This record gives sequence, C-alpha cells and structure tokens, in this order.
Amino acid sequence: MKQRLVGLLFKWHSLLFARRSFYWFNYILYNLGLRGLGVLNYSSSAVSGENNFVKRHLMGAGGGVVLDVGSNEGAYAALVRKYNLDVQVYCFEPHPVTFAKLKEKCKDLSIESLNLGVGNSVGQLTLYDYAENDGSSHASLHREVFDHIHHAQLVSHQVPMICLDDFVLEKRIDTVKLLKIDTEGHEFSVLKGFARHIGENKVEMIQFEFNEMNFASRVFFRDFWDYLPNYDFYRMIPGGLLPIKRYSPVLCEIFAYQNIVCKLKSSERMPDLNRSIRQ
Repeated sequence: MKQRLVGLLFKWHSLLFARRSFYWFNYILYNLGLRGLGVLNYSSSAVSGENNFVKRHLMGAGGGVVLDVGSNEGAYAALVRKYNLDVQVYCFEPHPVTFAKLKEKCKDLSIESLNLGVGNSVGQLTLYDYAENDGSSHASLHREVFDHIHHAQLVSHQVPMICLDDFVLEKRIDTVKLLKIDTEGHEFSVLKGFARHIGENKVEMIQFEFNEMNFASRVFFRDFWDYLPNYDFYRMIPGGLLPIKRYSPVLCEIFAYQNIVCKLKSSERMPDLNRSIRQ
C-alpha cells in the first residue's frame, strides 16, 4: 500500500511540476532532498555528521588504533582525540605544506603524523594542488581534478607512497578500530593497499568520502560495494547513519560530497547510531 501511494505521488508530481516554469522549484527540491540523504552537507562537522559519528563510535570505546588517511591539517584527528584519549591515532598527509600544519597541531595531542601518501603501491607519485593556494584541502593525485573540475592552474609535488598492509605489519598492529579516508578521489586505491587486513576482518569500521573527485579517478560507488562484501554500508547524516540496504545506481552513484561508513557485518550492531533511521 505504501509503495503504491509513493508511486502515485511521483506520477502526479511529474504531471504537475515537470515543466520548464517549475525548474527552480524542482532544483531547490532536489538539492534539499540530497542534503536530507546526507549529500552536500560539508559546511561543518556538525552538519556532515562527523562530530556525532566520532563521539558515538569512539567515546568510552577504550583503546585501539585509528588510521586517518588524508588528514589535511588535523581537524578530524583532533575530533578523535577530543572524544577518546586512549586510542592510538596515526595521521597520513603527503602534502609538504599541509603536513607542516598537521605536525604542529598533532604535537600536543599525542598523535603520530607521517608525511606520506597511502595507496595500493609503494613508490613515488605526483600530488597536484592550486598554484595560488598550495596546501589546500583539494590536493589530489588526479590532475583531472584541477583540469576539468576546479578549472585552475596547478602546482605539483613528488610524494612518497606506502601501503597500509605494509604499515600495520611494520607497526605490529593487529586490528584497526577505525580507518578514515579523505584523499580526493584516491580512496579506492587506499583500500586496495589494505586488502589483506580488510579481507581478514581486522578493520572494524571504514569511513570514506565519495564525491565529484571520483569522476576524475573513474571509481564508482559500485566498486566500493563489490570490494567490501563483508561490510554493511551507511551514509552519514547529522543525526546518525542511514543504512544503504541495496545497491542502486540512482541512489548510490551521486558524485557529490558525502561520507560513507562501512561496518563489519560480523561485528556488534550499534543501534544508537541508527535509532529511528530507515531507508
């Protein structure tokens, strides 16, 4: 019955409002709908849901390891430390300008910062950024981000690249409580470089950003969905996590800012994160 009513609503909306004169009404409605689903909520950690997520997942959770890949200037790491003084936090930031700011912020937070890029291979890669704002939060390993998305002049840096599988082996880390990735279109490569640990169910939760940069890297939401069959998927919203129960190109392939959270299917559920939220 509910599905039938929704179908009728969609039908009548199309008949009444799918007109040129209602373009701005539909444009605003579309953008409001995206934000209600956890997309384009980038203005602050409160609006994105990151503050709520870190607080609920880490506060009172004891020790463990958090890997912050693409730390920028350390805002997320500081949020982690705000709610948990016991976890060991490792921050990875390849940009030399940004890393200097990260290191300064981390020194009083008992956080280890590393001037390294993370991916699926070991070696050197080229990192691009704005020529007039070198050290921005948009720095990316994909030149197309600046050529075709930001339409800006760029500058480049040669940066060292490691794999997380090698890193945790060297540090003798057995399990990871949270892996956060924000690498401007490079997120899937980071996961591929952590294949062994992820495949052995040793990463409890993964948070990664999915946005228009995935257009440049040619990575679809479906790639993440297929790569992480042992995880339940959620989209972050201010009040918790919105379950993504099935893959749908219409609802999943949205190339705009959003935080996706993946939680091991075998691990204990967290009903407090998803109370009264259904999709």
